[in-house]
Amino acid sequence: MTTYRDRAEAGRVLADRLTALIGQPDVVVLGLVRGGVPVARVIAERLGAPLDVLVVRKLGMPWAREVAFGAVGPGGVQVLNDMVAGRLSSDDIAEVNHRELVELERREQLYRGGRAPLDLTGRTVVIVDDGLATGATARAAVEVVRRLGARRVVVAVPVGAQEAYELLAAEADQVVCAQRPQDFGAVSLYYDDFHEVSDDEVIESLTATA
Repeated sequence: MTTYRDRAEAGRVLADRLTALIGQPDVVVLGLVRGGVPVARVIAERLGAPLDVLVVRKLGMPWAREVAFGAVGPGGVQVLNDMVAGRLSSDDIAEVNHRELVELERREQLYRGGRAPLDLTGRTVVIVDDGLATGATARAAVEVVRRLGARRVVVAVPVGAQEAYELLAAEADQVVCAQRPQDFGAVSLYYDDFHEVSDDEVIESLTATA
């Protein structure tokens, strides 16, 4: 198992695998909030592409929020893992969905600061996260950017579970995943520094690459 020193190092590893996109004028890099943003910042700088954020919220089991049964994104996009969501009542799903939509709206307003989302029509969109566990968040992200008119969707992650990788490979045009360990465990196991990314860190990354 190979670990990354931090998210910036993970971004450098991914950027080395995305060099074919350097200089292409239609490329946009979107970091999944919050952990994907420091990874995406490094990639955007290397590619010379604009950076923006995509707020997609994981839908966690009521008794174990770290276990996702789906995800929601802007524009009413919802992706469910039917095998996991099937263990919940419709009321449970609705309650979690409402809570996460409220937080999604809060973060959209905070990070954008009045800026309109980037126009993705006809563009190549690189969706970046710091890892793939279930893949629910990334799948929702793919659906969001397709609805926003993306011509080509690339998902880039430093590490991911094989099952999640296969799910994404069926939905995105390309998935770049630097590591797919057989016994995945958790994303945090693959970083020496896996601190919780703050709102301030997200806003600073956007400001620095503006």
